[in-house]
Amino acid sequence: ARTVTDGGATYNLSLTSPDSAATAGQVITVSGSGYNTSQGIYVSLCVVDGAQGANKPTPCLGGQDENGSTGASHWVNNTFGGMFANSSKFGTGGTFSVRIYVKATLDDGSVCGQDVECAVVTRADHFDSEDRKYDVHVPITFQ
Repeated sequence: ARTVTDGGATYNLSLTSPDSAATAGQVITVSGSGYNTSQGIYVSLCVVDGAQGANKPTPCLGGQDENGSTGASHWVNNTFGGMFANSSKFGTGGTFSVRIYVKATLDDGSVCGQDVECAVVTRADHFDSEDRKYDVHVPITFQ
């Protein structure tokens, strides 16, 4: 969880995600509340470095699950959500519940928990990608 102020408003960002997943990969459900509905976010598995907001979570897992139905990231955006695969709009009160695909080995070959520290994160979308206010991390281990 994280409390931030943006444009004079205060947001109590809450993010819920499983704390473990299968090394080989699985689809998990990630939910959040208290987000700023005018600021789109990405939900994905990323390498994290330091506290929430200290450094941009990157790189993030790309691609999708084996049957191509669930992406490794999900875009929540009130303008464009639902117009593209793996995207949706916020619910009332800045809520969301999305499914993302996670696995231990990232695209560059580094392994979560061995080479790098990974977390399920939210971060501001590409319209505001340097905005660290919406970085929320939930640590995840693979087994």
